[in-house]
Amino acid sequence: MKRMMFKAFGKKLFGTNYERMARVLMAVLIVFLGLKAAEWEVRIAPSVLYFMTSSFTAGVMWQALSSKDTAETMQNLFMLPFAGRDFIFSYVASLGIYVFLTKTAMLLAVVLALGEWRAWEILGSICCAASAILMAAAIRSVLHHKDGKSNAWAVCACCFWTAAVAGMLLLMWNVSCFIALVLVNGVIAVLVLRRADAYSFYEHACQNKTRCWIWHDRRMYVWRYLLRYLGAHKNYVVNMAVMWGVACVLPSFLGALEGEGMAAQPVGFAVLSMNTPICILLSCDPDLEQAVRVLPHQGRLFCVPYVLFLFLWNGIADVLYLCSWQIQLGGITGWTVLSAACFALLSAVLSVLLEWFYPVRGWKIESDLWHHPRKYLVPAGMLLLAGAVGILY
Repeated sequence: MKRMMFKAFGKKLFGTNYERMARVLMAVLIVFLGLKAAEWEVRIAPSVLYFMTSSFTAGVMWQALSSKDTAETMQNLFMLPFAGRDFIFSYVASLGIYVFLTKTAMLLAVVLALGEWRAWEILGSICCAASAILMAAAIRSVLHHKDGKSNAWAVCACCFWTAAVAGMLLLMWNVSCFIALVLVNGVIAVLVLRRADAYSFYEHACQNKTRCWIWHDRRMYVWRYLLRYLGAHKNYVVNMAVMWGVACVLPSFLGALEGEGMAAQPVGFAVLSMNTPICILLSCDPDLEQAVRVLPHQGRLFCVPYVLFLFLWNGIADVLYLCSWQIQLGGITGWTVLSAACFALLSAVLSVLLEWFYPVRGWKIESDLWHHPRKYLVPAGMLLLAGAVGILY
């Protein structure tokens, strides 16, 4: 039964004959050899490598566990008799292998190609990735019960666990202590998963209230849907909060370019346009796309409010960026404010047009969508425009 469940999830993630695994490994090899041939070198401390690998893998694993697409696969398996422990470890193992091969392996290929690493350091980074996968699954099983609620003690315990592991990864220098830390953390995560409930990994995608929306010939209902969608996807709100934090600290990094005679303010506008989640709304919800495209006047009634919605969030980030710049460096003028508004609007328009005419299809889980290369097209175009504007300044 365990083997059957592992195959069911594996074929869902990697294809019927696991053909996607070969393509991913080939891409990882090409990136590694290409960067190695370029002979670029970046010095990275082992503790930073371990922390970066652990945090990145845990974040991607959490996104994968939150995917409603995998929830639909689980819904079919829940109709069959199963042992909860077998189900959990088959699910976590298949999803963990997928996350490591498709996301973490690419990160390690880049980092390992940019420096000289010893064998035990490479092995340590792989162990950190495995420990992060188990830890993310264990924390999710604690925080998400069958009733969808979690108590304050569980939240505090998980936060303390995460902070303790992150702190020790950054501060641990002794090799033997580091290996013991990773092993103990993995054992604790396995023990938590052994006692977990299989239904704690189920998202109840079919009960998502944001699907129950009514189309009216008024754009305000589109805004209401978008706001409800954000309310149902808290990770989108967290992503926007992170971007606002980046907007506040970005002037301290770009101020050095201003000192070298380059107008760096437009670069910040381009960086802040990389707000992925709310720019892929149609791609991540095929049912919404199908419903929108069959309605009359769908382009005008949906795309225009969508553009204004993105413009609002881009504008908030740009306002925080300009306020931070004025406090730290000064020199904000009316032309700067106008440039910020133009960048925010142009970025919103291009994102909506790209999503309307070229939505991303063929993805397996939502994590693939978040890390799809297409998301960089608009920010890359904005960055080129920012460079041109900076030269003209």
